[in-house]
Amino acid sequence: MSEQINLPRRRIMAAAGAAAAWAGLGTAHADSTEPASKSNPGPVSAAKPLPEYAQWKHADSMIVHSANTIETRRDAFGNSVVTPLNRLFVRNNVSPPNASIMADPDAWVVEVQGVGKPQSFTVADLKTMGLQALPMVLQCSGNGRAYFEHKPGGTQWQVGAAGCVVFTGVPVKAVVEALGGVANGMVYMTGTGGEEIPAGLDPNTVMVERSVPLEAMQDAILAWEVNGEPLPLAHGGPLRLIVPGYTGVNSVKYLKRLAFTKEQSMASIQQNSYRMTDIGVKGAATFPAVWQMPPKSWITSPSSPDAPVKAGKVVIGGLAMGGVDAATKIEVSLNGGKDWQAAQFVGPDLGKYAWRQFAFQANLKPGSYNLACRTTNAKGETQPADRVENNRGYNNNSWRDHMVTINVV
Repeated sequence: MSEQINLPRRRIMAAAGAAAAWAGLGTAHADSTEPASKSNPGPVSAAKPLPEYAQWKHADSMIVHSANTIETRRDAFGNSVVTPLNRLFVRNNVSPPNASIMADPDAWVVEVQGVGKPQSFTVADLKTMGLQALPMVLQCSGNGRAYFEHKPGGTQWQVGAAGCVVFTGVPVKAVVEALGGVANGMVYMTGTGGEEIPAGLDPNTVMVERSVPLEAMQDAILAWEVNGEPLPLAHGGPLRLIVPGYTGVNSVKYLKRLAFTKEQSMASIQQNSYRMTDIGVKGAATFPAVWQMPPKSWITSPSSPDAPVKAGKVVIGGLAMGGVDAATKIEVSLNGGKDWQAAQFVGPDLGKYAWRQFAFQANLKPGSYNLACRTTNAKGETQPADRVENNRGYNNNSWRDHMVTINVV
């Protein structure tokens, strides 16, 4: 019992050192400024240490790209639908706030605007307004970026910038209803993060503020817990806006302001970043915003050409998500997509926003196999063979890109 009680405190103490350790990194958006990796997709050759604020992560399960970008290894998701918190990826657009904000999480204040009766609440106040547990896929917009041939700038994520977790908090609808509803004419739900902005900088250049269509409010929550634990600093504690079915950047961390607005945020991260632009073209508000996730799946085991598989019966396993709709079908190919066979979902169904585990049993003779998988969601949308080409490498759900080669002996 003492271990459970002291765990959040250890995380707070570890994170306290992070402010000093990573202060020199600056606050530019990592997604826009990190250079593309010169290496091919695969494990990072020189292991980097976990940053102090994420020291509690299981190091052998993670690929540390930078202090603010930490990926789960393809073979480390485990055999449970819910991703263990110590194996969940980390993605921060700017360095996390000072860990002192975690000393008294219930005292954190969020301001709600664009409603009938604007008001501010502490997390303690929110805990009296409703409760919902929301199983869902949390995925970085750039997951799968490493497979784009033009090597977009930014972290070269493979499949590990994703996880399936259970966030707990109050439904946004409940808060809005208590405040008289959304004000007339509002079109977007806009969340503003609580990262510190250095003096002298235009806030719009570095501020993490994202706007999503108003309809996204229906299933959104304000979360203070994940997988049964207080939301840690690494994942947006004390309070995070959770928008299921949308890419992770839209689930704003360290939420200090929730507003219903007529226009999208003027922050650069909304106007210029996270836009589906043509290759070689800079982001602009005229291009589609990166919002909803498309259906996607990938094989987790076996998945390495360097780990020979014994001939005979082999269970091929993986993960499938439907995006904003449930994954309803999963297929596996043993020959690079030439032929497809139905696989089975296994384990519990945690709802349309969560991913499903799947399994396919094959009798494999010695040789080399190109294993692919593709999923279809409740809307009938099937994972495509090819990615949607775009400058920043967003929303890659190509089954061909995520294919793995194994050697059977």
